[in-house]
Amino acid sequence: MNSLDWAVLIGYFGVMIAIGVWSHKRVDDVSDFFTAGGKMPWWLSGISHHMSGYSAVMFTGYAGIAYQYGITSYVTWSFPIAIGIAIGAQLFAGRLNRLRSRLGVASPLEYLKNRYNLPTQQALAWSGVLLKIVDVGAKWAAIATLLSVFTGISLNQGILITGVITGIYCTVGGLWADALTELGQFVIQLLAGVAMLVTVMGELGGFGSLWTVWEKLPDSHTQPTVGPYTLTFLLAYLFIKTFEYSGGMWNQAQRFMATRNARQAKRSARLSAALWFVWPAVLFFPMWVAPLLVETKKPDASDAYALLTERLLPHGLLGLVIVGFFSHTMAMCSSDANAISAVFTRDIAPALSAKARAWSHRAGLLAARLSTVAFLGLSMAIATQVNSPTFKDIITIVIKWVAGLVGPISIPFLLGMLRFFRKSGPTAALGSWAAGLFAFWLTNYGLNGVQLQIQIVSPVATSLVLFVLLGFVRPEDTPERDAVLARINSDDDGPAGAAGAAASAASAASVAIPGQGGGAPRDGARDGTGAETKDGA
Repeated sequence: MNSLDWAVLIGYFGVMIAIGVWSHKRVDDVSDFFTAGGKMPWWLSGISHHMSGYSAVMFTGYAGIAYQYGITSYVTWSFPIAIGIAIGAQLFAGRLNRLRSRLGVASPLEYLKNRYNLPTQQALAWSGVLLKIVDVGAKWAAIATLLSVFTGISLNQGILITGVITGIYCTVGGLWADALTELGQFVIQLLAGVAMLVTVMGELGGFGSLWTVWEKLPDSHTQPTVGPYTLTFLLAYLFIKTFEYSGGMWNQAQRFMATRNARQAKRSARLSAALWFVWPAVLFFPMWVAPLLVETKKPDASDAYALLTERLLPHGLLGLVIVGFFSHTMAMCSSDANAISAVFTRDIAPALSAKARAWSHRAGLLAARLSTVAFLGLSMAIATQVNSPTFKDIITIVIKWVAGLVGPISIPFLLGMLRFFRKSGPTAALGSWAAGLFAFWLTNYGLNGVQLQIQIVSPVATSLVLFVLLGFVRPEDTPERDAVLARINSDDDGPAGAAGAAASAASAASVAIPGQGGGAPRDGARDGTGAETKDGA
């Protein structure tokens, strides 16, 4: 990098901070901070959902897979994500929006107190927070790895720089700042990605290289599944990513909650799915053909894309591509920080402290910002240990830990919104969660020689089977829980639909059966309309 590249990078950081400061004016309370007050346009939500879904890990870990194995990096990664989001657009996006518009919640997990009970909500909240600290730590390590290639600064210095910049804008501006910076980051990545694609094609003989270059690469480069990335792995990944990217990762759920209504949430999901079909292929092509242009120095080839940009791009344009690396990571990490802050402020803190349940708007907003800073600090600390024996490397964390652990957390959260699973109550939720975590430990650490696809799919499959089975063996549906489902599942987003859902909920509540979830509410819950009541149902 020279002074021109540094100017581009510093200018980018300055713009991100400026957006955060501008967004600060639009944040008056926790609803604005966590869900943009339900005023985000569907197209902005869709772009934000897409951008917050992947990070610089694509340019390190997945660049290595593309370099070694070819198109399987797309077939077994972004393609199943696109399919999963398209499925989620029909099943979950609209219902997630109604959590805000019908139940008045600001955190994705807030509804779980009434859908199940307080212990279930707390189990999912705490385990999800701990998982995201590790996940985001891997993202910081990925971008710091790239930064070290270009600048020579240490891993820890790179983590500190990116973490502090991200912390400033997402703490000040909340979800509005996240979404607007992600829009800017999308434009930057669009320019950088196209520039890289055109440069690589020019190096290989022009536009026709899109078809002719494959003859010069190993035959395995054109196989959709190869090496450890088998058809079974693909199906397992599709299964997991359908839950993860449809709201199982809470930052993704927030994007759907932030739109004006359920219809716009579905449009947002469809736009994100379309982007996942198209855009990663543009980014991956230079990585697929990289063996013809550079020789990697790392055994996992995670430095392939960085070496490619250093060789081919002129200064200034190199800085733009580096900004593109930052844009993805900062988008994901800031959105995760906002989601975790929402869960801590709205779900965890009120369960721990009576004072938190009585926070004013101003105090709640301050707590949201402080918890955002705390989460970023913890994840940055984890990032410094990403290559330790426990975590091994970046791609291990992303594929095994996140894919393996997100299922037990997301199954009760997402399927709990569907009427079909109305009989699955707290026992099914907690049982499936615990069994899924045990399956993760068993296949990753308790047994030797377990295949990768088994390691990542066994936790979510175990959780799914037990969630359904326990719902039938020990049904725990109550009028109160049915009332919550009635509000989430009404298809009409207009006044008539809202009134009908409210009437259905009121009717169900009026026949509450004492001793079976009925009776007076208790401390710390909400009544399904967003009004504070006295404890979960």
